[in-house]
Amino acid sequence: MKKYLLAAAALTLLSGSALAQTVLTANIEPATTWVRNFNPFNQTSARQSTLDFIYEPLVIFNRFDSNKPVYRLAESFKLSDDLKSIEFKLRPNLKWSDGKPLTSEDVKFTYDYLKKFPALDFVSIWTFVTDVQAVDGQTVRFTLANPSSLAAEQISQLPIVPEHVWKDVADPVTFANENPVGSGPLTEVPRFTGQTYDQCRNPNYWDNEHLKIDCMRFPQLADNNQMLTATADGTLDWGVSFIPDIDNVYVSKDPEHFHYWYSPSSMVAFLFNLETSNENNKKAFNDLKFRRAVGMALDRKTMIDVAGYGYPTLNEDPGLMGELYKSWADPSVKADFGKFATYDADAAKALLDEAGYKDKDGDGFRDNPDGSKISFSIIVPNSWTDWIDTVNIAVEGMQAVGIDAKIETPEEAVWTGNLINGTFDAAINSLPASASPYYPYKRAFSASDKGKTRFTAQRWFNPEVEKLVTEFTQTADLAKQKEAMNKAQRIVAENMPVIPVFNNPNWYQYNTKRFTGWSTKENPFVNPSISRTNPARLLNLLALEPVK
Repeated sequence: MKKYLLAAAALTLLSGSALAQTVLTANIEPATTWVRNFNPFNQTSARQSTLDFIYEPLVIFNRFDSNKPVYRLAESFKLSDDLKSIEFKLRPNLKWSDGKPLTSEDVKFTYDYLKKFPALDFVSIWTFVTDVQAVDGQTVRFTLANPSSLAAEQISQLPIVPEHVWKDVADPVTFANENPVGSGPLTEVPRFTGQTYDQCRNPNYWDNEHLKIDCMRFPQLADNNQMLTATADGTLDWGVSFIPDIDNVYVSKDPEHFHYWYSPSSMVAFLFNLETSNENNKKAFNDLKFRRAVGMALDRKTMIDVAGYGYPTLNEDPGLMGELYKSWADPSVKADFGKFATYDADAAKALLDEAGYKDKDGDGFRDNPDGSKISFSIIVPNSWTDWIDTVNIAVEGMQAVGIDAKIETPEEAVWTGNLINGTFDAAINSLPASASPYYPYKRAFSASDKGKTRFTAQRWFNPEVEKLVTEFTQTADLAKQKEAMNKAQRIVAENMPVIPVFNNPNWYQYNTKRFTGWSTKENPFVNPSISRTNPARLLNLLALEPVK
């Protein structure tokens, strides 16, 4: 009750004209209704404003500034000379939002908690570390399973939670954490309805001096069309949606204040669930020739020009490098396997013919060589209109070469859950962008992550690739890292576990009418996307201040 009274008092203080000046309205995710869930380990149902804004990371690595570490809960870290351990030193006098001290014991508790409840460990950190010790009140030491030059980045991916709250949670997997106690800038939730909710200032935030926004407001928007309306009429200050013909439908309405900046970002790809319960489809999906034929049946240019309005960047690299990681690409890999990621319907038909996929039951679609029927749906979130159009173009391409593919459009949370749980046949998906291809490879091809993240949805794992990805981290020598990545990308390209089509832009719209300080193309100090896969969104928030 005390917490609710404090929150109500805080909201009262922010009422009237002050509220209008200091409440930033944002869009992170589509939803038909808001569900009050702020569990930072939940990958499907939790609000996407939970990480970073309620639970601050130890460190944020700024991809837009040579991956420079920006210290948050931690004020420093020190990697041992042999790369086998790392110590983080927390800032002094940190507090949780309820006023209790935040210490190294909370950090140790969090990682031990993930060991006790591995379903929470969405990056499989306990395959990476072997021990966590609180050296003193401010210092925590991690012992690593293998030497790693990227230890700080890997460990900082997980949220730190308060021991005094979570130690008594009976089932942390289903725990909704409706009234979170956090460490970030915006931990208080004075208002929550199915149509809107507010996250407001943490009274005990260590960096309140730099926080000029009192609250963020998240209106419920069901799909890209509703997001377009809210963006174009100036309701949203910060957005992350696909907007077709954005210069005409958005910028032109207020060129002085309505802006966007799209930079190359996450790779978008089609994939098959190699462990699908449909045995007939499973035969085809696990046939490399079938996957390669599908790769050649996809009209990527039309996907970009029609579905994406020209915003995405073409990706015909079966090694998954593309434009974003072109400095890491081995040209010989694309030379040897690039044709399988390039649109060529005739070649797709010829390969299917060669592999024995023919229409044996007269229904107009190809069957497996043994005569069993192939028929599957490609799942895509029902609110992502650009991806829906992309999938429809893919379906047309597959049907044109004789493959019985359809589209299925569940809600985003259901789509995510299906990818994590493996309850689907085919899907469109993306891999997060980072400073190097290490993280996409680590997230997509780590067997220990199966069933924990949507990035392993294809369920293709290769011990040699995992070994090479580990080798990448065991040196800071760029030449040796490239050698490991060259070998890994060749194996991936040869096996084609996912089929790239393009790289999404870093979706980002911003309105300067009420707030200034945004990261822009002219001043790109940080990745400004508000997507939950971008911890640097916190740094963009802290740079903002109300227009006077």
